[in-house]
Amino acid sequence: MSKQKRTAALATVAALAGSAVLMAAPAARAEVVDVNYACKTPIGDKSAVSPIDIKGVKSGSGYKITMSWQKGVSSSPVELGKGAMNPSATIKLGGTDSGTMSVTGPANQEAIPANTPIKINDLTGTYTPKKTGKVTFTAGILTIKALGTTTTCTPTNSPGPSLTLDVTAAGGGAGSGGTQSGSGSGDELPQTGPEDSAIALGTLGGTVLLAGAAGALWLTRRGQTVRR
Repeated sequence: MSKQKRTAALATVAALAGSAVLMAAPAARAEVVDVNYACKTPIGDKSAVSPIDIKGVKSGSGYKITMSWQKGVSSSPVELGKGAMNPSATIKLGGTDSGTMSVTGPANQEAIPANTPIKINDLTGTYTPKKTGKVTFTAGILTIKALGTTTTCTPTNSPGPSLTLDVTAAGGGAGSGGTQSGSGSGDELPQTGPEDSAIALGTLGGTVLLAGAAGALWLTRRGQTVRR
């Protein structure tokens, strides 16, 4: 086997091994989670259930986190004119981080009729990790400010995470926790289980493939030496 062919073979094996590892290690896992909200409003207590979706994408040294409500929560006894309602929320952090981060969004772009479930616009915030690992994001408290009043809606069903994200700290650093901010202007302990096992198997498989290729090349070269 020529040197050029041997180099090409090794490159192919390395690429296959790398692909196996990447396929076995998803960067994020998102799940729409039903959240039961108990809302304290100016006119009394109300309750509502809304599926919550949280997404995260890399943005500079951090991650842009977007929280979405698929159904309206709470309501107002009077019409809320355009720009009268301002929402914000907290997201609970877990995994290699703890605490909360805040997400904010624009006021309502259209009037909301009286006694109609209030549809919350997507809320966003920036999460900047200081430690590399898996971080979970779970719906926290929703706050709605309108017409000089404040309504707070608290999850009562201990919802599970809507997002599990593999995050990378700047410089791969070791720290304790991340920093968060809302976007008014603007990935529990480390998990072990099937995903991590798959990653380990993918890495092992890549190592075996590389070792096998190296052995085949050594035998080929040894055979050529004997024939000489």
